[in-house]
Amino acid sequence: MRILGIETSCDETGVAIYDSAKGLLANQLHSQIPLHSQYGGVVPELASRDHIRRISPLLSATLKEAGLGPGAIDGIAYTAGPGLIGALLVGAGFGRSLAYAWDVPAIGVHHMEAHLLAVMLEEKMPDYPFLALLVSGGHTQLVEVKSVGDYLILGESLDDAAGEAFDKTAKLLGLGYPGGPRLSALAEKGRAGKYVFPRPMLDKPGLNFSFSGLKTAVALTVKELEDDEQTRADVAHAFVEAVVDSLTIKCERAIKQTGITRLVAAGGVSANKQLRLKLREMTARRGGQVFYPRPEYCTDNGAMIAYAGYVKITAGWREPLQFAAYPRWPLTGSQRTSDVKT
Repeated sequence: MRILGIETSCDETGVAIYDSAKGLLANQLHSQIPLHSQYGGVVPELASRDHIRRISPLLSATLKEAGLGPGAIDGIAYTAGPGLIGALLVGAGFGRSLAYAWDVPAIGVHHMEAHLLAVMLEEKMPDYPFLALLVSGGHTQLVEVKSVGDYLILGESLDDAAGEAFDKTAKLLGLGYPGGPRLSALAEKGRAGKYVFPRPMLDKPGLNFSFSGLKTAVALTVKELEDDEQTRADVAHAFVEAVVDSLTIKCERAIKQTGITRLVAAGGVSANKQLRLKLREMTARRGGQVFYPRPEYCTDNGAMIAYAGYVKITAGWREPLQFAAYPRWPLTGSQRTSDVKT
């Protein structure tokens, strides 16, 4: 079975084809970073318009890369949410129209569920059940994954997501957009111990996160510092350490609480080198193992949507002819009442 995946939730247009026998056949991606960088962040209307411009050429490039025609596609998956409503509607409308024209089934995919399942594109993948740390620009969640579609949220951020805190801190340090990757790169040049920032929520029971206080602590520190490259690197290093410690400690608590020692880290922040190292050390100490998608599957992409769609379509899930987009959509509601299981 070959599934075409379409991702348009925010500022990246992704189209990919997943083959159940051969794996990923093609993966095309267009980033809108140059478009939004002059504004210091994503402009939703511009994002939607750029998806409209890019999606059809990307489809053609994807089919060409795979050496396939429309008749070789068995189903279409598209991101239905969460995300920017205008951007989501571009992919949803395009994907559902293709499915109608090509007479194949279609399914709307939950963006974070696709991130969670992206690790299954790798040769090294976990068995069910496993724990998942989902860390991106809009979400920070700890999830117990019992099977596909059977998720229990163990903890989540009460304010800023980890990726959002990265971007806001990068802005405080004058790093521009996109801030998260630039902050991580700058932190590698920083000196350990020069600054120490709080690890929020660690003195409280439970598995929830909080990062707004950490961002405030950085803001207060930056006001009193000289603006030189090494000082900013030291601050960035201390910030990343605080976030990584918070995430790692909560993951270890989840392992103790559930007894599940298999951990998946996914989403854009999971590409951070220091986070990967700390999680690897922690899971090894607990007699477990951590799994990651490769870096290009950590950020938004069509490949993860294609795979998630394959899983759902082969399980019998279908969408009616009408389609919808969900800017806010809880992971535990990823099986929507509008879906039909045949």
